[in-house]
Amino acid sequence: MAEPRVKAGIWVSMALRMGNANGRYGAVVRKGDVDAGGILVVLRGKDGMVVLSQVRTSEGEAAWMRSTGPDPVDEAAIDAYVARRVKADPDLWVIEFESPDLLPPFAGTII
Repeated sequence: MAEPRVKAGIWVSMALRMGNANGRYGAVVRKGDVDAGGILVVLRGKDGMVVLSQVRTSEGEAAWMRSTGPDPVDEAAIDAYVARRVKADPDLWVIEFESPDLLPPFAGTII
């Protein structure tokens, strides 16, 4: 049986509140489908930026993947990646956080 999923709009609100409460201020860059949109998380650090995308592990558990690779990239690379993903999925949410250590303000497995 599949695990229940939280609606995208509710999850985004929760992530933003967690970030703001922990000094990792965030904002919605692009609003997607409130019920079932996918989510990209942009982390802006002191050495560059990364994008986290929602994925499933081989066991079917929710996780996050560093979609722009293991090393930080510049803003132009982030913009290009996000534009490609939005073109393929118009329901996609994009949220961004200030994160000096490039870690998200929410718990989750990063692969």
